Formats: sequence, structure tokens, C-alpha cells
Amino acid sequence: MALSYNALAQSLQGRSICFIPKAYCIRDTKLRSRSNVVFASIDKNIALQAEVDSLLDRIKWDDKGLAVAIAQNVDTGAILMQGFINREALSTTISSRKATFFSRSRSTLWTKGETSNNFINILDVYIDCDRDSIIYLGTPDGPTCHTGAETCYYTSVFDQLNDDEAAGNKLALTTLYSLESVISKRKEESTVPQEGKPSWTRRLLTDDTLLCSKIREEADELCRTLEDNEEASRTPSEMADLLYHSMVLLSKRDAKFEDVLEVLRKRFSQSGIQEKQNRTK
Repeated sequence: MALSYNALAQSLQGRSICFIPKAYCIRDTKLRSRSNVVFASIDKNIALQAEVDSLLDRIKWDDKGLAVAIAQNVDTGAILMQGFINREALSTTISSRKATFFSRSRSTLWTKGETSNNFINILDVYIDCDRDSIIYLGTPDGPTCHTGAETCYYTSVFDQLNDDEAAGNKLALTTLYSLESVISKRKEESTVPQEGKPSWTRRLLTDDTLLCSKIREEADELCRTLEDNEEASRTPSEMADLLYHSMVLLSKRDAKFEDVLEVLRKRFSQSGIQEKQNRTK
């Protein structure tokens, strides 16, 4: 149960300023100082709860006191799941930093991961322009879907309409992660003998020298778009080439682009100089 700081404040009205016997409150300055810290913390929490209550009042809850909450991966942008929330669920999410929802069938709160340990750790919460939809922006501890899938969205409507065999088994991916998925498939295929001419990605995955030389080449070509003042469209084109070849190397090293984005996110709060000093040599 969430702690109500308003109720706590009311219960303390009229009491001694300390949580220890009066004599000690007066004579022991250290204990008195500690009690002041306790009250300062309570005051701060009361103020925070008041701000949360004000925010909750601005949400356009439906006639059942509910709103939609969408959980999104802060690094990949993937939509993980959608659920319903009420005031208490949103308040609990803000205080616990764990994605919490309201079960309409059981009429109770539930926290994603409370049974599977696949929590969604919340870094921020966003409200849409109409104030009737919420985004939980965070990092998942594991697969979000109860089926074991990374997200709850893996059924393509267009694939089903086209009777595609892949329907129901293809995660909703943005352009970057669709590319990573293709590279991953080529990596799996590279272990199987192939007849005919191999794809470029397969060649890169099986030839470290070729891969590294292409990355150096594409990096140089990207720099030349600036140094030679080439037309603006050349820069994103060369960046795309460099990104593709770099992602092949990531796959070769069993790393994911999500790992790269996580590193970048963690660097937001520190300077580049400090980050370099903290690197393991």
C-alpha cells in the first residue's frame, strides 16, 4: 500500500517535535538534530505527494476512473505492452519506479514482473496532449509478454491479410531494429553451407579483415562529406553505410545496438572528459 504523507502529517499534529522522550529532545542536541531531519524529510514528502495529487487531478480518467498506459523501451523505442491504470496505479508507478497497472478483471493493482521478475523499470512518465493516455518510459528486465516474446506486439495485420506464414511471429520493429534483425538472420545462415554467391552481409560476417576495412573506408568517406563540403544529402548516405557495417561488427561481437544506446543514455549526465577518465584502461 502506498504511504499517504497527508495522513501522516495529520497524525503528527499536536505532538512533540521529536519521536523521543521530551527530556532527551531538549538536552540531547544530536538527537534533536536527527528529529529535525526526520521532519524535514516528512515535509518534503508531503510536498511531493501534493504535486502528485495535483497531477493526478489533471488526468482525464474515464467514467470508471481508468486511463490507458503504454510501456515503451527507452533505448529501442519498442512498444512493450499496454494496460489500464487508475489514480493509485499511476501514483504507485511514480513512487516505486516499477510499471504498475490496474486489473479490470480482478479489480486490483498489479506490477509488471511481480510473478516473473521481468519488471519494467520506469525512467519517466509522459502524458499525451489530451491527458487521457500515459506512456511509461523505461527499461525491461526481460521479456515483457507472458508468451515469452520481447514485446506483446508480434502479429502483423498486413501479413495476416496476405496469408504470410510469418504472421504472428514478427516483432513490430523500427527501421534500425529491422536491419539488426536481418543481420542476425544472415549470421545464423552463415554457419550453414551455401550454394551460389553469398550475400554481402554474409561475406562481411565471415571475413573480419574485409569488415574492418569497410568500416574504416566508410568512416573516411563520412568525414570527407564535411572536409570536401559535399552536398548535404551525401552525409546521411555515408552515415547509413557506416552504421550498417558497424552493426554487422556488433553482431559479429554478439552485441546489440540496444547496448550502444544504453551506454549513450548513461553518459547523458556526465561530461565527455569525465566519461573518458572513468573508462577501464
